[in-house]
Amino acid sequence: MDPLASAPEAELKMPLPQVQHVENLQMDTHAEDDDYWPLSKKPNFHTFVLKTHLKPLYQMVLPTKMQSVLPQATVPVILSCRGKKWETSYYGDRSNKRFDFHWKTFAIDNNLNYGDGLVFELQECSSGKVEFRVQILRGDFPPELLARVNGATSISPIVID
Repeated sequence: MDPLASAPEAELKMPLPQVQHVENLQMDTHAEDDDYWPLSKKPNFHTFVLKTHLKPLYQMVLPTKMQSVLPQATVPVILSCRGKKWETSYYGDRSNKRFDFHWKTFAIDNNLNYGDGLVFELQECSSGKVEFRVQILRGDFPPELLARVNGATSISPIVID
């Protein structure tokens, strides 16, 4: 027998969410030109920063769909992000096709955190060099909104107009 079938109707009703409206939102639009851009038709992949991408391992294994585009050899890689460049290598000839230990420098320099989004767009690919342009999409709550919300739970969601 369904235990909810005999419960009084008043007990079954969930409280309606109380919506908080955030109006006239002005976020920081002074991001550098290199921060975000629309993707082209070039090969790309995205990932969320996972624990393995950060300390102590600092391992970035590339997805299978990207592995098929890249050389099956160890090649130098340039990661471009926000007007700067980082050198690493891609181990395409190993079972775990990944960036080498220099990925750690990129992760630390860009203050990557668990939950951030990364978009890698292939700019150049040859047997001698691979270059990715990287977008970092922060996973934290925008500070511009913090002062305008109160509690923000599933019962009290935030709505941005």
